[in-house]
Amino acid sequence: MKVERRAEFRFIAERSRFFAVIFPAADEADVLKMVRLKKGEQRKANHHCWAFRGRDEKGFLNEKSRDDGEVGHPGRVLLDLLRHDGLEGGLLVSRVFGGVKLGVGGVSRAFREAGAGAVEEYKKKTK
Repeated sequence: MKVERRAEFRFIAERSRFFAVIFPAADEADVLKMVRLKKGEQRKANHHCWAFRGRDEKGFLNEKSRDDGEVGHPGRVLLDLLRHDGLEGGLLVSRVFGGVKLGVGGVSRAFREAGAGAVEEYKKKTK
């Protein structure tokens, strides 16, 4: 199912703030536009991790993710969220470091929770 509208979610874990957005994206260029937009909005964010799923002109499914230097492969975690719900579009989570290191597992869980929150907000809006 294609993502047709934008939905956002905010989450706090150990004083780190996570800002998640799910949005329509036809290709990686659309995702990078959103990353630039969010870098402008969240100037204190250290990492902007994202995932993309979409079809090319031939109908083949393309999947891509980026961790932006964050530990725990949060880009893959976000991609798994899109796969789980069969969504095609972009999912971006920006993290503002709160002074407490979360560790590899904690980072993955926090990004998953933030991304899942955005997906749930999207589902609420589409009902």
